[in-house]
Amino acid sequence: MIPSVAQAHRLVVKIGSAQVVDAEAAAPRTAWLDGVAADLAALRARGKEVLVVSSGAIALARRALGLTSPRLRLEEKQAAASVGQIRLAQAWSEALSAHGLTAAQLLLTLDDTEDRRRYLNARATLSTLLALGCVPVINENDSVATTEIRFGDNDRLAARVAEMVQADQLILLSDIDGLYTADPRRDPEARHLPVVPAITADIEAMGGEPPPGYSSGGMRTKLAAARIATQAGCAMAIALGEVARPLQALERGASCTWFLAAPEGRSARKRWILGSLQPLGALCVDAGAARALASGSSLLPAGVRAIEGQFGRGDPVVVRGPDGGALARGLCAYGSEDAARIIGHRSEEIEAILGWRGRDEIVHRDDLVLL
Repeated sequence: MIPSVAQAHRLVVKIGSAQVVDAEAAAPRTAWLDGVAADLAALRARGKEVLVVSSGAIALARRALGLTSPRLRLEEKQAAASVGQIRLAQAWSEALSAHGLTAAQLLLTLDDTEDRRRYLNARATLSTLLALGCVPVINENDSVATTEIRFGDNDRLAARVAEMVQADQLILLSDIDGLYTADPRRDPEARHLPVVPAITADIEAMGGEPPPGYSSGGMRTKLAAARIATQAGCAMAIALGEVARPLQALERGASCTWFLAAPEGRSARKRWILGSLQPLGALCVDAGAARALASGSSLLPAGVRAIEGQFGRGDPVVVRGPDGGALARGLCAYGSEDAARIIGHRSEEIEAILGWRGRDEIVHRDDLVLL
């Protein structure tokens, strides 16, 4: 089945600099941003959760800082990002607030998605923002990222965000309406591919060479993003972003390329938890918690009777039933010391016990694999 935006509950929308910034004026394209904000508001009104990954910070600051070279040194890029990110956040805040939406800014680096604890922190922040009705606007933290810890393009960043929040769909708004068998600007015989069931070597070859100059983007990075997203169980679309209401147009059937989610994508991470991580401790649960886990629920502190071992937040643990048998493996949302303090208590008591409010679940069902 070909995906549709109408089917998704949680979407990540990636927007490039060319859509956000008027190159001649070196200013935000306010009318276009207003159209996108209207699309996001319409999705939100239908109960959908939306996140935006937006480029544009460096482009907004180049002229003001006199950085006209097509290739910037790392320190120049960081300086431009520091200036431009303020303008970019303001542009999104104004566009979204005009439609009754609250913008939130989150800056990430590659390290933030690779380090387990920072990954969990970022995921918890994004989940909370969505629960509070905000629209997170995410960009790479170029002002501090070095070459070694950079994504280098927001296509792959958007895919990792989609993976992080378990989005149903990732939409890459681009200057082209999808993937072609060859570059349609050079080859009149190039065919548009409306659906790509899987990322194969032949599909990857259609990405061509990266564009010259500073950018490392192009179709190659979009295909890399498609591989990340689809393997995480998230469908991805490459769609034309130049129209006034791009998400509305996509939902109404505008030309695009859909990359289908891998059938096993949602379970791939759980297979990783089950087979690749050595538990560092154990949570011993009562019979009621064991039944709740069997029915697909998360593990709450109230159902835990004892803690075994020393572990940190995000570390793997085994969940044991009343008879001591292993029921599940998962990633604990609390370190062993904090977990020992909250077990047996209701989730609403956590803040009073610890002095801060963490997750309601000691192991969320998304981080849990039954044995």
